[in-house]
Amino acid sequence: MQRIAVVGGGIAGLTVALRRAALGDQVTLFEAAAKVGGQLSTESSDGFVVEHGAEGFVARSAAVPALATDAGIADQIVEQLMQQSFRFEAGKLIALEPGEAGRLLGFQVTSEELGRGIRSFRRGMAELTEHLALTLEGRAELRAGTAIRSVTPSKPGVTLTTEAHASHHFDGAVIATTARSAARLLGDSIGQPARALRDSALLSSLTVSLAFRAERVRHSLAGTGFIVPSPEELEGVRAVTFASSKLPHRAPMGSVLLRLFFRPSEHDLQALSDAAWTERAERALGLALPVSGSAERAWVSRWPDALPVCDDAHRARVAALEAALSAYPLRLAGAAFHGSGIDAAIRSGEHAAQALARG
Repeated sequence: MQRIAVVGGGIAGLTVALRRAALGDQVTLFEAAAKVGGQLSTESSDGFVVEHGAEGFVARSAAVPALATDAGIADQIVEQLMQQSFRFEAGKLIALEPGEAGRLLGFQVTSEELGRGIRSFRRGMAELTEHLALTLEGRAELRAGTAIRSVTPSKPGVTLTTEAHASHHFDGAVIATTARSAARLLGDSIGQPARALRDSALLSSLTVSLAFRAERVRHSLAGTGFIVPSPEELEGVRAVTFASSKLPHRAPMGSVLLRLFFRPSEHDLQALSDAAWTERAERALGLALPVSGSAERAWVSRWPDALPVCDDAHRARVAALEAALSAYPLRLAGAAFHGSGIDAAIRSGEHAAQALARG
């Protein structure tokens, strides 16, 4: 039995914790936020299932269903209802070929994944992380609300120091955080290979989900949504998801749920209130769809510096850091290091757990 630490309670960190606990290790997971889940965040309210983070996982994924089986919710996976997508151009919606929307938006997925859609869970993507946490009860220690200040590897093990300056020693550890957090955690002990991650590009995202009575939207919404190749034409909107048409159980009978995606400037992300973003979203939607009146409900989701750009420079930095860590029982896991998307994050967690087993 090993004492294993996991830093970061997103889907990758939870995957590592589950796999190592199943092998009999004594696992402690540290999460700075008040609860685990990371960017899988779902809100259920009055029959609406609103995603604040990722809305699904790639349809061809084998890793997500396998993890859902271990969490006891494989029967809660739901399929995408629609496949047709559109683009907004010259004031109208134009049908796209399968996979074209993902290509135009620059999704960082393989060509085989484009055009195959997504799957999700009946109560939203957070259903997976919530049940993983329940599965880990009594099998691992989940320390939400505990931020780590530094991680210091040595060949006998790894020492974690919390922000409260308490030190904890483990036989091995996995860092499943953002790249910049990893740079901060490892900068003092590893040096430049860790600090270099601070130079990797990050993107911010903001989404506005709007709920309407169905009769207020005089459009069939028969599709997954539409992309906006020139966001300046539509108040900065990059894409709109017809959430209640795309996936089941997203809105109560007689209502529709739409989600607008922005790539905000740092100023607008910080300076504009939720009400201002809602007004912008309603104006934009009115330019693209025949909508009457204001939304009955609105939800604004902010993700500053949350999306890693997995370009060649970033991959080279990750490879250099992993080479520096290879002499120690310390691994990296998650989309910040090994590719974007839920499927990639889980597979990264699986690999990290296996790497610790190999010593």
